[in-house]
Amino acid sequence: MRRTPPPAVLAVAVAVGVMALQALLLPLFAAPAANVEPRDLPVVVTGPAPAVAAFTSKIESMSPGAFEVTTVADAAAADAAVLDREAYAAFVLSPDGVALRTASAAAPAVAGLFSAAAAQLGASTGTPVTVTDLAPLGPDDPRGGGFAAGFFPLVITSMAAAIALYFVVAGFAARLVGLLAFAALSGAAGATVLQTWLGVVGGDWWPVAGVIALITLAISATIHGLAGVAGPRGIGLGAVLILLVGNALGAVGAAPELLPQPWGEVGQWLPIGAGATLLRSAAWFGGAGGGAAAWVLASWALTGLALVGLGRLGRKEQALPEEAEAHEAARHLGATVAA
Repeated sequence: MRRTPPPAVLAVAVAVGVMALQALLLPLFAAPAANVEPRDLPVVVTGPAPAVAAFTSKIESMSPGAFEVTTVADAAAADAAVLDREAYAAFVLSPDGVALRTASAAAPAVAGLFSAAAAQLGASTGTPVTVTDLAPLGPDDPRGGGFAAGFFPLVITSMAAAIALYFVVAGFAARLVGLLAFAALSGAAGATVLQTWLGVVGGDWWPVAGVIALITLAISATIHGLAGVAGPRGIGLGAVLILLVGNALGAVGAAPELLPQPWGEVGQWLPIGAGATLLRSAAWFGGAGGGAAAWVLASWALTGLALVGLGRLGRKEQALPEEAEAHEAARHLGATVAA
């Protein structure tokens, strides 16, 4: 018989385990937040070649390593790069001065950073830099705080739905129906609340609803699938991976390039980071720049659903020997009674 550890020993073991988790979570959350700064932010520049060369040299010397500068043909190409989410900002050089084109909807923190850089540049040259926001946030959420805050409940409710379905609903088909129904309903409700009611998300209703449905399906299916394969331990693993790690590296209120690398890039391979990127693309950029994020979310959703099926198959295979043993015991009992 296996001996149970004394209560005091068990209490100390729990304290040590939670302390170890704390030691991991503190740098996970604090380090990225404490080291937010521009790193290779993509920016485009257009204008006469000598002016572009001088300007590029100047901004790179002002903030070494902060910008990844690309030259484009003209102002139209510069605007297209911003609206296609290939660059966070564009500098258009002309005899009249410098014009900055930004898109605050892509990342309000980055747009503010470029506006500050433009003011600094104008002060150093004595020529004001005009700033144009090509994709502004809505008047109800001009700084993007509502978008970031509204995104978190989508994560929590997706996890709650997955856990509830795991403990309350039996059967693969019923659980699958529940996951798909939740995704569809949360997409409709989320778009209605965030876009129509609160005004913190722009764009058309249907694309926004579809993206929210994909986000919630990716999270709920993954949590439910891990639970189906590993039981309650799978729920814990999913919570750590998606909620803790994903939230710390998701850059929902910032931009991946502002986080220490490679963690900013890693966050874009998790549902929260990919979901925020895709929702911004659908809401303000007509889907531009959201292709990779859509593939990431679809991969998580399909993997989660596959794990749900795998967990169901594993339970069936485990039940077969148990049923055979029960039938054999019943047969022996019947034979004994008959004798």
